[in-house]
Parts: sequence; C-alpha cells; structure tokens
Amino acid sequence: MFQAAAWLVSQYYALTHNYAIAIGLVAVTIMLILTPLTLKSTKGMLEMQRLQPEMRRLQQQYKGDRTKLNEEMMKLYQEHKVNPLASCLPLLAQLPVFFIMFQVLNGLSRMGADGTFDPKYIAKDSELYLALDKSSEMLAFGLDLAITPAKVMGEDFVKGIPYALLVIGLAGLFFVQQKMVASRTTSPTMSPTQAKILQYLPVAFAFFQVFLPTGLVVYYAVQAIIRILQQWYITRRFYGHDDAIGRQAQAASVKAREMSKDDKGGKGLFAQAKDEAKKAKESDKPAPVQSKRVTPAKNKPTPSGGRPQRPVPPSKRAGGDNKGSAPSRPKPPKKK
Repeated sequence: MFQAAAWLVSQYYALTHNYAIAIGLVAVTIMLILTPLTLKSTKGMLEMQRLQPEMRRLQQQYKGDRTKLNEEMMKLYQEHKVNPLASCLPLLAQLPVFFIMFQVLNGLSRMGADGTFDPKYIAKDSELYLALDKSSEMLAFGLDLAITPAKVMGEDFVKGIPYALLVIGLAGLFFVQQKMVASRTTSPTMSPTQAKILQYLPVAFAFFQVFLPTGLVVYYAVQAIIRILQQWYITRRFYGHDDAIGRQAQAASVKAREMSKDDKGGKGLFAQAKDEAKKAKESDKPAPVQSKRVTPAKNKPTPSGGRPQRPVPPSKRAGGDNKGSAPSRPKPPKKK
C-alpha cells in the first residue's frame, strides 16, 4: 500500500515537477474515489433520520427492556432497508489513507547516513527519486514539505509565519465544511452545547497538524476544499426541493426532538446521563437514621395544661428526711 501511494505521488510529480501539486493531486484522486461512497452514506444517514420519530417511540415503549428494544430496532432497519453503519464508511475508509500518506511522506524524506534524503517506496529511476536523492529539503512554493510547522516556528518564528498561515487556513476550511454540515443537521438528543463542540472539534484538530509534516497539511487542505464542494453538491441534491429526502429528514428530526422534550424535558445526552447518574447515586444512599429519645414512663401522672415537672431531689423536698442524700460536711469549731 505504501508503494502504491508513493507511485501515485511519483507519477503526478513527473507531470507537474512540483511536490505540493503532486500531493494535492493525490488528495483529489482519493476524494474522487471516495465520493460515491460518501454520497451513498449520506443518503443512508438521511434515511436513518427519517426513522427518528419511530425510533423514539420504540425507545419510550421498551424503556426497561433493552433486549426487546434492540430486536424491534433491527426489525425497523430491515423493514426500511437501512444500514445504521452506513454513515461511518467514509470515515473508516479515510483513516487507513491518513496513515499511508503519513508513512509515505516520511519515507520519501528519510534521511540517510550522509544527512541527505534517501527516499524509499519508489523506483530509483523515477524523476521523484532523482529529485529527492542527495537533497535535504522538499521545497514547494517556498515551503519545506518534509519538515513540521512546529519545528520551523521553533527555530525561526518569522520564517515559520507562512507555515502558521497554512495551518490557520486549514482550520478555516474545516470550520466552513463543518458549518455546512451543521446548518442542515438536527439531532433530537443533542443540546446546543454539544452541537457547538462538534462544530469546533475539527478546527481544534487542524491545529494538531503543526506536529505533522507540512506535506500532510497540504494534503488535508486540498481534501478539505474537495469536501466543501461535496457538501455544496449534497445540499443541492438532497435538500434542493420540499419533497427531497433531506427535507423529510429535517422534519422527522424536529418531530423526534419534540418527543424527546416531552420525555426528558428537552435535555441533551450529557444532561440525561448526568441526571440518571445523580438518581442512581441518590438511590444508593442509605436511609438516614433518626434518633429518638425514649423517656421512661413516670408513675405520677403529668399535670394537665403544662409540661411534665422534673422530679424534686429528696434533699429539697419539704418536710422530707435526708435519707439517701449525701452527708453534710461538719463545720470547724470557732476559736475563742
């Protein structure tokens, strides 16, 4: 797989003689291959959203029986021919590509014993190998694609400004792409806070690219541009008219959200989990022990209209003897 990806980079470099353009064309090729899978998974996700009211009804009906709920969910999926894992397929397909491109770029810029590049994964008679061999930089548009932006900015901040701008531009592309997705997606169990977190999470991921080779940042930037074009096409195709599947999915999501409000007060998943954990914690607490002071019953009845009187000690009773009381201390004799 590494040799196949490196061969593709080598072929595009032979056409363009530019490292950044060659890497960008690889990103375009991979995105074109994944586009049919992306469109299919998007349609499957919208079909899942159309079933949200029915899914919410089943969750309320079989709230205490997880096994029965799973059985009814599977029947619902089979009846409508929906695959709940369809939306994950493009992501699962792109993860191996990320590791392959990371390994290929590191292999092309592998340092030899003499301190210059000793490329691997490509034929030694290819133009890409001859351009990189005995070189110490992979320059394109003034940027060294073999080095990480963090290393450049750490050595020379002024020199690292173009690398920083490249990463910031990637974060902006991720934000635009995610905003396009969030503008047409409504989840019945997602609070506004969770929606904001999911919207800004890709932006935070972009800033981690400072620790990856700059060539990989270029690869992701071109890929993000293609994704933005894909989202524009998806919006036009699946949300272009009132009877489109996307519009139906949005209406179903709104209905499911109203059902969720009636059931859980409109709280998100995190809030629901927090409330359930709080209830479970309170149910595990032992009942408070109430201490009751038991006063032995008296032989004498309590006078009416007042509090019970304290027993008078024998030494203070009128006309009573002092038996049982402590003996008094004798007074010393007076001096004459």
